Amino acid sequence: MNGRPAGYQPPAQTERGGAHADEIHMSLFTATWQLYRECFQATLVSFRRGWRVVPAVILFFVGMLAATTMLSGLGLVGGLILGALNAVLIGATLALFELAILSARPIILSDIGECLGRYFWDVMGVGFVLWIPMMLLDQGMQTTPNGAFLSSAIFLLLFILLNPAPEVIYQIRHASPLEVFKTSYDFVLDNWIEWFLPLFVVIAPLGMTFFLQLSTRLGRGAGLNFLQMLVVPVTTLTAWLGQLGVSEEITSLLVFLLAPPLTVFMFLFRGHLFHALHTSSRRQRLFRSSSAS
Repeated sequence: MNGRPAGYQPPAQTERGGAHADEIHMSLFTATWQLYRECFQATLVSFRRGWRVVPAVILFFVGMLAATTMLSGLGLVGGLILGALNAVLIGATLALFELAILSARPIILSDIGECLGRYFWDVMGVGFVLWIPMMLLDQGMQTTPNGAFLSSAIFLLLFILLNPAPEVIYQIRHASPLEVFKTSYDFVLDNWIEWFLPLFVVIAPLGMTFFLQLSTRLGRGAGLNFLQMLVVPVTTLTAWLGQLGVSEEITSLLVFLLAPPLTVFMFLFRGHLFHALHTSSRRQRLFRSSSAS
């Protein structure tokens, strides 16, 4: 009378459905763990053959800091010069990351000079497209009620959606800055769990306020501001050492010594992770993980 077939057993089906869901979750966890392990191992290899990127980053940072000090009082002209210099240094750094990740040979000193000028127009194009909206946003939020909150929310959104823009520039051929934005947006929608999980694990214990401050600074330039490249390792390492009760003097020394190699290691890991996620789907990774087990 109730239309149910003979032998109908809802509880058993529920248990089987729950067990199947648990198997899917475990497979996803295993596949993701395997993905991070492979990317970490590949990063170690890239770091060994690309360790010269570390002194290059230090040299670039000192040069950019000195130029900022000298040109910051020149108004628009100084800003344009600093923007061009930033594009040169960011482009060269991305080119060095590309060599370390995608090339099988060690990086040599001459590579540093040869990489100057690479991806210059790509970085300039993205920066120019973002410059006008950022300027209008800064002006508008000053006279808008709750402007600071709205500004933080917009920068958080930009930080999330444009987070892989550096990797998009040097790993994917694109025709325009808008294509960089679209590719980054699509990538985040498809891979947001795997892409942001390592950052979440490192940042989450430091609190939401810390994360919002970090995203506000990085969201403004889509991760393509050279002086901001060191923000994540410097601020995160400083915060963690503070949490552990390390004195300010020792913290300053450790940050000074560890921030450059951590920055390079972080971007090499991001590069390998981006390459792995961009060239495979979650279904493919699940299948490969199940086959390996």
